[in-house]
Amino acid sequence: MSTTPAKQKRLPVHAYLSDDVLPRYKKLTEEGFYNLVPKELFWQARYRELKDHGYLLRPRYSPGWRPSWIGTNLDPTYCEDSIKLIDYQVMDATRLSNRELVAIKSFLRHGQELQIAQFFSSIRDDANHCVPIHEILPDPFDPQLALMVMPYLRPCNDPEFATVGDVIEFVDQTLEGLAFMHKHNVAHRDVAVENIMMDATRLYPNGHHPIRLGYTPDTLYPVSALPRAGRDVHYFYIDFGLASQFQNGSSSLVVGDVGREEEVPELSDTVPYDAFKVDIFALGKLYSREFEQKYKNLEFLVSLIEPMTRQRPEQRPTADYMLQVWEQKRATINESLFRWRLAPKSEPAIERVVNDTVAVAWEGIYHLTKFVR
Repeated sequence: MSTTPAKQKRLPVHAYLSDDVLPRYKKLTEEGFYNLVPKELFWQARYRELKDHGYLLRPRYSPGWRPSWIGTNLDPTYCEDSIKLIDYQVMDATRLSNRELVAIKSFLRHGQELQIAQFFSSIRDDANHCVPIHEILPDPFDPQLALMVMPYLRPCNDPEFATVGDVIEFVDQTLEGLAFMHKHNVAHRDVAVENIMMDATRLYPNGHHPIRLGYTPDTLYPVSALPRAGRDVHYFYIDFGLASQFQNGSSSLVVGDVGREEEVPELSDTVPYDAFKVDIFALGKLYSREFEQKYKNLEFLVSLIEPMTRQRPEQRPTADYMLQVWEQKRATINESLFRWRLAPKSEPAIERVVNDTVAVAWEGIYHLTKFVR
């Protein structure tokens, strides 16, 4: 292995390239493989203005950025500044005043997204599960754009749900959140697992990288999440780009055939339909696709999924009614089921026996420690 420069901080062995592969990575760097792509240059151009407002982007986006591994035998894979954005509309940043990780979204300032996001962010209510807005900044170059600063959130299903209680808590918050939106005359119109995220700070007390989610903030080591149970994970609806807000007593009919949930039967560019009923269908499909179809021990969800996903919109109940149905159903679920593991329906029988045995053992340990305390 090549000798490291004297001033280079010594990193784990796996972060270094051997002599036989070093030329290949050097060539990739020289050919611009790791360069910022045009949509990343958008954020680099706004680096100084965001810093002036108290938000620091990662080193990759600083003006005049030069790859940190040039002149070393470091593997770019383990250099944080080699990691490119995935969603170019949203940038992660650190709030300088408290070191909090935030997300900054670029959006058209004259659309309904800003109005609806700010409206929900102004309401203090435990039933409000819409992403809060920290601040709206003007875009320094384009008057048609603005920059929305929000808490940094993680996909709601990463890491995967592990227990029945995890699913119950998710249903609690998402159904309550939908009823809250509808109570305030807003239809989201794009309810999907991708548009429900979570504050996972309590699952990763030492943090994780904002893009390479399975790694530590410096990207050097894999990181694992703590269990969700007992850690008060909060879920939030995001992205109001397709949302509609209605006046009291006005019609909630809309047109349009866009949205992540492709199975909504009534979507049309020409025939008006009830926007609220679309939300009901989409959330019911989410419960079915993400949970009931995949795992055992979730039969109680059928009482939600069946009425929410009826083909005829007028036969679907309101979100408020379904929340009441859910609260009644939830009250009948035995507490011990909350801690039961989510067993995939595709799991082989032998593997299921082993995993269930382990789950039973852990349940016994739980009750024993509870008794001792």
